[in-house]
Amino acid sequence: MNAAASRLFVIAAPSGAGKTTLVQAITRNNPELRFSISYTTRKQRRNEAHGRDYLFVGVDEFERLRADGEMLESATVFDNLYGTSREQVEQHLADGHSVILEIDWQGAQQVRESMPECVTIFIMPPSHDELVRRLRSRGTDSDEVIARRLRDALSDMAHWEEFDYVVINDNLDQAVADLESVLAGHGEALATSNEALRGAVSGILR
Repeated sequence: MNAAASRLFVIAAPSGAGKTTLVQAITRNNPELRFSISYTTRKQRRNEAHGRDYLFVGVDEFERLRADGEMLESATVFDNLYGTSREQVEQHLADGHSVILEIDWQGAQQVRESMPECVTIFIMPPSHDELVRRLRSRGTDSDEVIARRLRDALSDMAHWEEFDYVVINDNLDQAVADLESVLAGHGEALATSNEALRGAVSGILR
């Protein structure tokens, strides 16, 4: 793939939609893709590695990077700061690699402003009930945290029309195939302008 063909794909989703699992599958199936590693101020978990899962920094360092214009986007999520390295993304694209950003809708808005040629994709759970089930099945959060995540997820889902495409993650294999079709430029059926797709999303949001 040459540099002219490289694209920036922005993928966002509410908590519980399965975004991380989908992105992992896509990057595994397409080794030429590059996954942008985000900066975060949240505490590193035991199974995470600096430089692989996130770039873990303190609040002061994060604010310095943001003030210096080194963040392509940044957002506060669950009281922690997250941001994307502008230099990292631009270098991957210059090297001829398409890039995937896994961020939230706030960050997607900022990326669209800076790089309007990006392709934006929103991952949607198949139903409200399934979203609740997925949030509860993690088994690590209190009822209070789950309730907060659900409120935030429903708020996030209200922004789906801001995206170019929507992938409904009901069956993982189908969702991966749908996402790959968008990456390959064949996602017309998943475009937010598609009436059938809009009807399906409306049914989820009821």
